[in-house]
Amino acid sequence: MKIDILLGLQWGDEGKGKIVDALTAKYDIITRFQGGPNAGHTLEFDGAKHVLHLIPSGIFHEGKINIIGNGVVLDPVVFRKEVESLGLPLPVIRERLLISVKTHLIMPTHRLLDAASEASKGDSKIGSTLRGIGPAYTDKIARSGLRIGDITSSDFMSMYRKRTTDHIRLLNSYNYSFSLEEIEKEWFDCIEYLKQFSTVNCEYEIDTALRNEKSILAEGAQGTMLDVDFGTYPFVTSSNTVAAGACTGLGVAPSKTGEVFGIIKAYCTRVGSGPFPTELHDATGQLMRDRGNEYGSTTGRPRRCGWIDLPALKYAVMINGVTQLFIMKADVLSGFDEIKVCTSYKVRGEAKAELPYCLDEIEEPLYVTLPGWKEDITKCRSWSELPQAMVEYIGFIEKETGVAVTIISVGPDRSQTIFR
Repeated sequence: MKIDILLGLQWGDEGKGKIVDALTAKYDIITRFQGGPNAGHTLEFDGAKHVLHLIPSGIFHEGKINIIGNGVVLDPVVFRKEVESLGLPLPVIRERLLISVKTHLIMPTHRLLDAASEASKGDSKIGSTLRGIGPAYTDKIARSGLRIGDITSSDFMSMYRKRTTDHIRLLNSYNYSFSLEEIEKEWFDCIEYLKQFSTVNCEYEIDTALRNEKSILAEGAQGTMLDVDFGTYPFVTSSNTVAAGACTGLGVAPSKTGEVFGIIKAYCTRVGSGPFPTELHDATGQLMRDRGNEYGSTTGRPRRCGWIDLPALKYAVMINGVTQLFIMKADVLSGFDEIKVCTSYKVRGEAKAELPYCLDEIEEPLYVTLPGWKEDITKCRSWSELPQAMVEYIGFIEKETGVAVTIISVGPDRSQTIFR
């Protein structure tokens, strides 16, 4: 057996949670391999909406094991709130959820440092979610982070105080006003709560599962264009969101990976600052935002909207080795007279199909125009029911990327999914 990887190919918010939920029946184990509470994976079924930030999206399925991998950074406060929001009995959650001992902790001072750093940037803000993600990964790379495996150590408090002292010194250099006592008390309460969950050596757990012919799905967070190495740096997240991140975020050899499922929206969105070549600042962009309810599930911030960007998409397909494409929110484009597709960029007066080193070099996106469709597709449940113009739109994307589209989402509910 090999581990399949599912990830976003744009700037995040592609709809990964719904697809993981839809695919879970095929897998024995679902994992998260990077990111933290800046993720917001939304699932809708049986008339209820659930937003997951840390817990893998297979948690609602009976008989499935969910693993939070070592590449994730975990905030105990967010974790507890998320567990309590699931609507499942605690013993059931504990039975279904495992956490890597090597998962790093987000400390109260990490959140304060995130806010202080972002405030100091003024107009150069990168659009951080202020969840402490960046500072937690900074400590990880600086080899001074705290991990889940540390919370049962007799030295945990001294380790915590040492890191906190260093963080406070840095906060004072920002001249940032803060109060630590109250949020620290809640954090330690949640550390005690966290102790009741089972921890594992993730790399051994997954290796054993693969040897026992268990099927595994690795669930990515954010999107390829937010990858710390290959995204639109510095307007990126602090982890590797690409397929290679599953190997380091779970302890899996590259030879043990199988399918790579790439998820895209039928258009593009982005939250926060940073270049976005196809962004629409007009009524069309606002219409996409309203129809798609494009507001962050984690932050509530309005998402920037625009037409699909094929150079960026082909780049993401290349970087990740995508084997299947899944298109989300196709229903949002219903009603448009025409649909534009960016096929190249104008850079220094010439048409370029490759992403430049800096996306600010792009003078304008260059489009082709395809016919739109008026039909309501939210009740479609098979490929044959889709409007011809939509079939042609999907075919154009397949031809340009060289990858087959095998799932189309026509609405937010679990049932509104077409498997091709």
